[in-house]
Amino acid sequence: MISKIELRNFKCFQLLKLPLAELTLLAGSNASGKSSLLQALVVLHQTIRENEWSTRLILNGGILNLGTVQDVINKIHGRNEFDLALTNEESTYRWTFTGDRPEMSMEVSCHPKRDDSPKEILNKLLPAGAGCEPTVCSTLESLTYITAERIGPRDFYPLEDRSTIQTVGPKGEHAVSCLYRLAEKPITQKMCIDTAPPTLMRQVEAWMQYFFPGCGIEVTPIARMNAVSLGIRTSAETDYHRPVNVGFGLTQVLPIIVAILSANENDLILIENPEVHLHPAGQALMGSFLAMAAGAGSQIILETHSDHVLNGIRRAVRKKVLTQSQVALHFFRPSTPELDQVVSPQLDASGNVDFWPEGFFDQFDKDMNHFAGWGE
Repeated sequence: MISKIELRNFKCFQLLKLPLAELTLLAGSNASGKSSLLQALVVLHQTIRENEWSTRLILNGGILNLGTVQDVINKIHGRNEFDLALTNEESTYRWTFTGDRPEMSMEVSCHPKRDDSPKEILNKLLPAGAGCEPTVCSTLESLTYITAERIGPRDFYPLEDRSTIQTVGPKGEHAVSCLYRLAEKPITQKMCIDTAPPTLMRQVEAWMQYFFPGCGIEVTPIARMNAVSLGIRTSAETDYHRPVNVGFGLTQVLPIIVAILSANENDLILIENPEVHLHPAGQALMGSFLAMAAGAGSQIILETHSDHVLNGIRRAVRKKVLTQSQVALHFFRPSTPELDQVVSPQLDASGNVDFWPEGFFDQFDKDMNHFAGWGE
């Protein structure tokens, strides 16, 4: 598990040192740095996946497009480089990325712990032949990233070879393909719903019913095409329908469920706005579901604007699905000289938040105070 990330002169951050937990929730105002933190991890993953011997950081690829060097360097304090460090239970690795501002990739130097000399020969961005941490390599390489802009309903979904496509894709575009290819994969008992067989296909369907009662799914190969169709029903009494004819939220939740249930232990999963197109009760269920997954062995970092997702996590802590020490809450706000850019409320064993910074999921209270005549 990655226990801390550090950034210097990356995008909006002059210096950030952020602890991570099994489940880390990023909240805050728009354009305050939440997505930038996720992008710092994704750009490492992208470089490893597209060129394992790369000595340059790939800013634009099949997963993420960050533009040029000037787009990723802090506009006020940076010049032509930024630093990134990751800490796990055993080691800290630091990278320095350097490049001319118009370039679309950056030179990489790695500084392993207790060795300040940069390494020129890199394998998966870590020193080659220097006993690099297999956990760091595997965590970055197998990372799953799901953006807020997930694909909507489709009449059919292309099938990809499992050797080239190993995650659901940033827009969830490979979720149905993964579900079909890995249909019989056994699921960890901790994430199994007892009423369904412990295989990926049946457990995905069972969890979809958790969010959408009566939901059923079937994935059917299309003859003479490398593609499958997805059928969804919303009741046991109805036939399967095309995704376009059912609620939009079903196809937004499906990639998250497939990603979580198909993940291996200690896999890192990044999710933007898991609450998209879910009603409030479904958003709370999503928080509980992600908390259960984190308690079962995955590491999850999620960005959310939903107090219902937060409350679902708090309820999971109260029910001891995971401990309060397994949850990290971070509230981001625009950088100013007067305020810390990130503050981190804490949970207790009952799921209570120790303090609520201004703007931290407090809009409901502000609105109710307004209607009660207590505020503007």
